[in-house]
Amino acid sequence: MNKLVKGDCLLELKKIADNSIDLIYLDPPFYTQKKQTLSKKENEKIKKYEFADSWDNIAEYLNYLKERIIECKRILKKSGNIFLHCDRKACHYLKIVMDEVFGINNFRSEIIWSYKRWSNSKKGLLNSHQNIYFYSKTSDFKFNTLYTNYSLTTNLDQILQNRVKDNNGITVYQTDEHGNVVNNYNKKGVPLSDVWNIPYLNPKAKERNGYPTQKPILLLEQIIKIGSDEGDVVLDPFCGSGTTLAAAKMLKRKYIGFDISDDAINLCKERLAGNIVKTSSKLLENGIEKYDNKTKEEQYIINLFGGLPVQRNSGFDAIIPSKDSNKVIAIKFQKNNESLENCIKKINNACKIKGIKNKIIIKSSNSSIKSTINNNDDVIILSSYKELIINLIKR
Repeated sequence: MNKLVKGDCLLELKKIADNSIDLIYLDPPFYTQKKQTLSKKENEKIKKYEFADSWDNIAEYLNYLKERIIECKRILKKSGNIFLHCDRKACHYLKIVMDEVFGINNFRSEIIWSYKRWSNSKKGLLNSHQNIYFYSKTSDFKFNTLYTNYSLTTNLDQILQNRVKDNNGITVYQTDEHGNVVNNYNKKGVPLSDVWNIPYLNPKAKERNGYPTQKPILLLEQIIKIGSDEGDVVLDPFCGSGTTLAAAKMLKRKYIGFDISDDAINLCKERLAGNIVKTSSKLLENGIEKYDNKTKEEQYIINLFGGLPVQRNSGFDAIIPSKDSNKVIAIKFQKNNESLENCIKKINNACKIKGIKNKIIIKSSNSSIKSTINNNDDVIILSSYKELIINLIKR
């Protein structure tokens, strides 16, 4: 059943039998009106991948996709699901196309894939999400609920208490015959929402294979898990770099992929034949709360002076920015189990790398050393908020 075919997906879809596919994921061109190009160094040579994403007008683009979406509906099983990946350029048009083909009643979710990508060149809001429209063929569709961890703000003891409706239709805590609250300790967590915070692939990630618009395996894994079971058939009409097929293979699904590009097909073959590389995400594994390692007092000082907290640098804990690079200030909080000498060494090494000249160490409450200015290292050592304020005003 596993197949990888070079060809126009419209023609290849027509060759597939009715009601035979469990899940379809489409990541078609995005109507960017640009040529998508990306290069990767392979064996001391530069390999360039590119495809055209230019259309005469939006009507031509929508007609191109609608023809293929109609075929997708035909080959989906009655329990099948389809996920259409798009962005802000044409998502509102494509939602209407999907409603027309699959029916408004079979619309299930608009998934927002949220990620962080930085750019200082754009005038306007940063683009930090894409849309994935989830439709089913019928109301009898396959769906597997995934669960996420409870938020730190969740009152967990109340969540674990069973609730029922009383005679007035009001939700109340369930109690036994003795008036004791009935608890449920088997709850799995919070059902997955329609906003997915999955990091965009880092340019240096080992998973990257040089193909433009490559999506992370973590994203496709989540789609495949909720919409199919082991042994099911997953199809990608625009398989590109092969992420859908790689994720399907890892999750023990059968897969079918089409692409009109020789380069894409060859890339997919290489990827599926070898050990599939998947970039892990500490953000997803640990939760964003794990990155917040500042105490309330430390955060208060940082906020007081408009500083920026630094979470993953042992050399300093915050930066007070300035348009003049010579006036940027690095702040390090001495830890209770850290010697002052080691603290000075860390901030000096970190600031040397970052080119920061102004350094402040705020001693821990356990330190008995008086505040001073170390002329050799040009580090201001403070023991109180008052000294911090006075010294910053003087500068």
